[in-house]
Amino acid sequence: MGIAIARRQNAYYSDAAMQSLVRLLIIGVLAAIVASLGSALFHLSRGGQGNEEQSRKLARALTIRIALSLALFGLLMLAWYLGLIVPHDAMPRTP
Repeated sequence: MGIAIARRQNAYYSDAAMQSLVRLLIIGVLAAIVASLGSALFHLSRGGQGNEEQSRKLARALTIRIALSLALFGLLMLAWYLGLIVPHDAMPRTP
């Protein structure tokens, strides 16, 4: 009986640790997306007419942002499929 309780507690802590890890990953990817947008804004404001180097840096920053957004979407779908995150209803259910 004690072993079953210990296994159940370990499973609970494992799930809680995975949920915390998923939250940290989501926050990290969102922060990287904002940093990439900030970098793109910087290169957009610094670039002038005919400045190809700034244009390349701007395009690279926006490409990274798109890749990070796709990765975030994939991470959210995987976490939902594995049951690590659960959507909720915006409207309360009426009996």
